[in-house]
Amino acid sequence: MINSPTTPFGRFEAAWRAVERPELVADPTAAALRTWAGAEPVESVLVVDTDPEKADTSVFCESYDVPLELSANCVIVSAKRGESVTFAACVALATTRVDVNKTVRKHLGARKASFAPMETAVAETGMEYGGISPLGLPADWPVLIDEAVAATPHVLIGSGRRRGKIILPGRFLTQLPGAEVLPQLAT
Repeated sequence: MINSPTTPFGRFEAAWRAVERPELVADPTAAALRTWAGAEPVESVLVVDTDPEKADTSVFCESYDVPLELSANCVIVSAKRGESVTFAACVALATTRVDVNKTVRKHLGARKASFAPMETAVAETGMEYGGISPLGLPADWPVLIDEAVAATPHVLIGSGRRRGKIILPGRFLTQLPGAEVLPQLAT
């Protein structure tokens, strides 16, 4: 256990190093932590055990006293060009919205881009809807990160499950396979 019940990230009973508590994260997230090779130490990623009924961002932040500006969302986008479909993850602060129709579509060179349907996002990631994490996504997916997330000293994001969240330095996300920091990804 790492901390006391009150942290800059909110009120939690405890926080642990995520690599030491793989049962609190989705299998793909745990695998990504086990094989981490980035410059940022894997021990900097913490996990907190939370109520899955309170996983939705606004409810979660209110219930656990987490400021929205310290919380980020990972959304899955489906981009189409002709018959080709590309999936990408977009990570943005909870106080913003991902610009799918302009920034993401143009960056991916797609004719059309939209949020992936829930069933597709769950099937393609192996994670639970409402808790999708940028850690553990398919290796060939772009992980588009808003510059505000990358600049945040620590951010709270999904663990791949509705139960639990991970806390990590924003710069950790920039070291993920396929990671790209995009200015104005979110507005």
